[in-house]
Amino acid sequence: MGFWIIIGALALGVSGILALALLRGRAGAVPAAAYDLHVYRDQLKEVDRDLARGIIPETEAERARTEVSRRLLAADAELRAETSRAGKGNRGNISVVLGLLAIVLGGSLALYGQLGAPGYGDLPLETRLAASDQARAERLSQTEAEAQAPARPPAPEVAADYLALMEKLRETVRDRPDDLRGLRLLVRNEAALGNVAAAYAAQKEVIRVKGPKANADDHALLADLMIAAAGGYVSTEAEAALRVALQVDPENPTSRYYLGLYLMQVDRPDAAFRMWDRLLRNSPPDAPWVGPIRARIEDLAQRAGVTYQLPQAQTLAPRGPAADDMDAAADMSPEERQDMIRGMVSGLAARIENEGGAPEEWARLITAYGVLGETDLARAVWDDAQKAFWDAPGSLDRIRDSAVQAGVAE
Repeated sequence: MGFWIIIGALALGVSGILALALLRGRAGAVPAAAYDLHVYRDQLKEVDRDLARGIIPETEAERARTEVSRRLLAADAELRAETSRAGKGNRGNISVVLGLLAIVLGGSLALYGQLGAPGYGDLPLETRLAASDQARAERLSQTEAEAQAPARPPAPEVAADYLALMEKLRETVRDRPDDLRGLRLLVRNEAALGNVAAAYAAQKEVIRVKGPKANADDHALLADLMIAAAGGYVSTEAEAALRVALQVDPENPTSRYYLGLYLMQVDRPDAAFRMWDRLLRNSPPDAPWVGPIRARIEDLAQRAGVTYQLPQAQTLAPRGPAADDMDAAADMSPEERQDMIRGMVSGLAARIENEGGAPEEWARLITAYGVLGETDLARAVWDDAQKAFWDAPGSLDRIRDSAVQAGVAE
């Protein structure tokens, strides 16, 4: 309410100043005809004085009086006309003033409706910072975040012998808890199976075993797995892991990406934009975080109140099966085609699962699964894409086109 009172008072004040100027005209201005009348009257007096002193004869004085009197009458008529026009002008200025007032008030409301947020409460900087601090203080723990996370799609079916090997690996790690190589294998394979909670539990053990030798990538991987287990939510424990990683290496890109995501979630788009903008400019074009950042940073800049133009992406050959590969596969036998596509798809699927990827790569993976006839896997990738790009509708639309072609979306 205070905002509208201030805006209304300012609009009325500005309109009042302009109206007063229009109605009063130029302060102290004297019509030219009034000045001429004064001059001509002085001239008549000067003629009489010259005649009395004998400077001019009577006949010349009479001619001078006649000429000055004629000019005096003309000036008086002009003064009357100017006075009449001024009266009419003032009445016309009233209409101008009313129109100006309507333009100022109406234009202000129209601009606010277009650029402002009608109905939204006042949010001064101090209030916004306090709200962000409260959001930080109320962050969910990892356990709470996982409990509220959307259900993950079912893991792809794997061969029985692979599952048997995984059981042996788990037993080995339980018997040898300080086996660093075994722990790393467990992290990677649990993540590949979709057991993200088990993967980050194993990564905690990796960090424990390495102790002071644990590097920034170790802590960043822990945060990455925890965030994945929480459906993209950065919990208090995940944030702590990111902070440790950045203490070890302030330029660690994975940690900077996820810390930017955290800042978005605690309503600090300004800080998130600064972090992501610098990371985007300093990253190679094929870095896994470049695609997600490019998909969201323009919306983020708008929220931060920054005029921003997305840098032109460098042209790279996308990883994974391309259109030419698909065309070549169409001329093969069904067995050859599936073997070829599976070989190209496996690497892309593993990288997207562990690192994420650009929208085009998600779309290509869905298309590849559709060609292979593995609809369940295509649908699972589409479900993951909706979670990964929920706040980037433009990117999600590009992925949806491939999902529609694969028959897993409408």
